Amino acid sequence: MSGFRMLLHKEILRFWKVMLQTVAAPVLTALLYLLIFSHVLEAHVEVYPGVGYSAFLMPGLIMMSVLQNAFANSSSSLIQSKITGNIVFVLLPPFSHLEFLLAYLLAAMARGLLVGLGVAAVGLLFTDLPLAHPAWLLAYALSASAVFGCIGIFAGIWADKFDHLAGVQNFVIMPLTFLSGVFYSIHSLPPFWQAVSHLNPVFYMIDGFRYGFFGVSDVSPWLGMAIVLPSAALLTLAAWLLLRSGYKLRH
Repeated sequence: MSGFRMLLHKEILRFWKVMLQTVAAPVLTALLYLLIFSHVLEAHVEVYPGVGYSAFLMPGLIMMSVLQNAFANSSSSLIQSKITGNIVFVLLPPFSHLEFLLAYLLAAMARGLLVGLGVAAVGLLFTDLPLAHPAWLLAYALSASAVFGCIGIFAGIWADKFDHLAGVQNFVIMPLTFLSGVFYSIHSLPPFWQAVSHLNPVFYMIDGFRYGFFGVSDVSPWLGMAIVLPSAALLTLAAWLLLRSGYKLRH
């Protein structure tokens, strides 16, 4: 697996060398959301008994940052390599498809989790967060970042230019994350929109992750994990099969 270690090292260095853009900027964006929404709604909204709005908001912002940056890392790496032509230097060496997949996926998860830790660290300066169930928190963080890392691989392979990738981000990733209960509990919605929210897989990621902090959630964390974990496994398998096919990489 020396090829895997080398490729993973390359992918991590790719975002680490420009961490002001890839890590610090998303943390600042999440901080702005926290300051604006908590300032406006802190005194008016209590979603869970004894939980202030700023505390409620933090897990959602952390997970949203994890998901968006896991997607951004794998998708941007592949599209940049394809457009500049240096993807050939990854395809020519005798890397197995599993090595290729794991390197890009783990690097995407690493960036997403690093940004999430940064958001959590900054958020703790403004509000206190309990830690009711660390195991649930870790399980949701890892499985959800894997899901969006795989989606980023799909998007990076499919896209032929940055406009295609921007379309996926603007019309798929952003609506899914913003309409997933980051800023609100779905119980505050009318029945129709509650039902629609249950069709959004990101809702279960946010809700289960929030359960790890507070021990309360809108749906059972077991139900959420029964959706998120199989999704991560199936998407990882699908990404491996896509790489084996050589779609838009070797043809």
